[in-house]
Amino acid sequence: MGRLGKRKEMANHLNKVFFILTLTFLFLDVSAQIIHRHPRPPRFPLPMIDIFHHNGNDGEAYNNFFKLPKGWHGPENNGFPFHPPRLFGNGVNNDDEGDDKEGEENSRKEKKGDLNIRWKGGWELINEESGVSAMHINLLPTNKILVIDAKVYRVSRLKLPEGAKCIPFRDEAANADREDCWAHAMEYDIFTNEVRPLRIGEGDPWCSSGGLSPDGTLVSTGGFFDGAKSIRHFGGPACTTGECQFREYNNLLKEERWYGTQQLLANGQFIVVGGRRAFSYEFVPREEGKASEKPYFFPFLYETSDLDENNLYPFVHMIPDGNLFIFSNNRSLLLNPTTNKVLRTFPVLPGGSRNYPASGMSVLLPIDLNAAAANASKPIKAEVLMCGGNTPDAFDLAEKKKIFLPALKDCNRMVITDPKPFWDKEEMPSGRVMGDALLLPNGQVLMINGAQEGTAAWWDADKPNYTPVLYSPEMPKGERFRQLESTNIARMYHSTSAVLPTGKIWVAGSNTHNTYKANDRFPTETRVEAFSPPYLDPIYARFRPRIHEEETLKEFTYGQVFKIQFSVKESPFAEADLDDVKVTMYYPPFTTHGIAMGQRLVVLRKHSMRVTQPFLGIYRIRVDAPPSGAVAPPGYYMLSVVYRGVPSAAMWVRIKEL
Repeated sequence: MGRLGKRKEMANHLNKVFFILTLTFLFLDVSAQIIHRHPRPPRFPLPMIDIFHHNGNDGEAYNNFFKLPKGWHGPENNGFPFHPPRLFGNGVNNDDEGDDKEGEENSRKEKKGDLNIRWKGGWELINEESGVSAMHINLLPTNKILVIDAKVYRVSRLKLPEGAKCIPFRDEAANADREDCWAHAMEYDIFTNEVRPLRIGEGDPWCSSGGLSPDGTLVSTGGFFDGAKSIRHFGGPACTTGECQFREYNNLLKEERWYGTQQLLANGQFIVVGGRRAFSYEFVPREEGKASEKPYFFPFLYETSDLDENNLYPFVHMIPDGNLFIFSNNRSLLLNPTTNKVLRTFPVLPGGSRNYPASGMSVLLPIDLNAAAANASKPIKAEVLMCGGNTPDAFDLAEKKKIFLPALKDCNRMVITDPKPFWDKEEMPSGRVMGDALLLPNGQVLMINGAQEGTAAWWDADKPNYTPVLYSPEMPKGERFRQLESTNIARMYHSTSAVLPTGKIWVAGSNTHNTYKANDRFPTETRVEAFSPPYLDPIYARFRPRIHEEETLKEFTYGQVFKIQFSVKESPFAEADLDDVKVTMYYPPFTTHGIAMGQRLVVLRKHSMRVTQPFLGIYRIRVDAPPSGAVAPPGYYMLSVVYRGVPSAAMWVRIKEL
């Protein structure tokens, strides 16, 4: 053999040695992780690794990698800790009894904690001309946003569909009869960004209220002038064509509800509280087209009205015992909607007024059922957040003298369920009036839109607040606020926003005039934006869970234990810890004038989690449905799996009525 042949032979030999060493190190690495994750040693010889025959099928790739038999399942084979694919297994019917014990064993890895994402978010213009300014909005389970504007303008930028009947009206200024052929509502498709004009032929919905009923129907109450006693219905089971239209009924409410607040109760019925010169509340009948029985006089609303009112659109939050926390101007109380008795009053909130037209922001902070289970002897914690607004005289100065006082910067928290509740104050980075406070699927609060000076109403504010603020309730005081990326579109009076299933924020509206104006310092806005919060930073995309909807229950009853299958690919060998995962349910609110009616986020109680396919990052987590309608009223919610602070795209689920 020549010298060249010997060199080739030596090279081949070294390559074989290197190949064997490589496989050995891979084998030892996998074995070490097996022992680390599952202290019981395997009772059968570990297979040789074959990393060169990937057949392109995710379900088979795992078995091919470890040379395991097709359909083999770890727990039934001597405790080997990996679980091959069962992509269409038993997640929906919840009959996998092995999840309980095995899940407990596999759920406790090393907790990593929430990611420290420093990205400030990003803006995109998703519709340059939607046609209707978004004064009132509600996301529907159809993945459409119902947008409602006032009819009082008698104009928009979107014509009624061809063949639709125009609406006759009397033009008092011109002393003439005219026809209104403009759309004052629309259906907005959140995936295509296309709009469908809708006709409102009855009472004016200007400054009305609303909410999503248990069957998915949007119910809107009150409004202006001929709409002050109206009830409108949209969508739900009664809409069978896919081209829904409003079903409108005038004069069904007993009191005029202009600037009233609507809240869904534990029994699935709506209550409407307040309105201009309406010092009362009443219940909306469940049966469509039926009139309300009677109003209930509510002296609290009269007592909290001042020269500028400042008690309109009162903040109403149902706490987990079914009672209503109602905040008006600077005072609050707890009302039992069943007995109609005031149960307790709370300390006055100093500093200014928080309701329309001073228009601050308020949310009921996330209801955590894991914390509730750990403190079962105590009531489920309910805590409110109240931020911004202005002084009691700010509206009068803005309306009459065009003096715009600085908006309030304070943010105040109070645990309603404490024996001795008190307001705990901190400060936002900037003052805000007419802003929206939205609960994000990971439990943070986004404060967006509004102004830094003045109040609500036409021409009564200045200095737009272009910069959203992220509030993290679980962080220590002094570290909770963070300013995010600014927009360049002023979102002033009559602006709105909504949390989408994608995790983005839909932002629209702003009309500071009594008509539509294109050329003005603050023009009427019919452009629509989408804002991506920090958790959508592309760098952290691998941490974002994906819910396997085909393997997850979509309808359940109160207290039912059910399983959610999801995947997250942080890295091939990193397993998620149960403490780094939470499951949340979000009720999509009716949003208008800086108030998100019915908004709530519930953190579900979790039991265990098991990895079913480790190299695909597939898990199954067991959780409890909310225990009662007081914790979560019946109806449609957006369910998200959150891993280390990063939420999945949401899946629509429904809590069925008993």
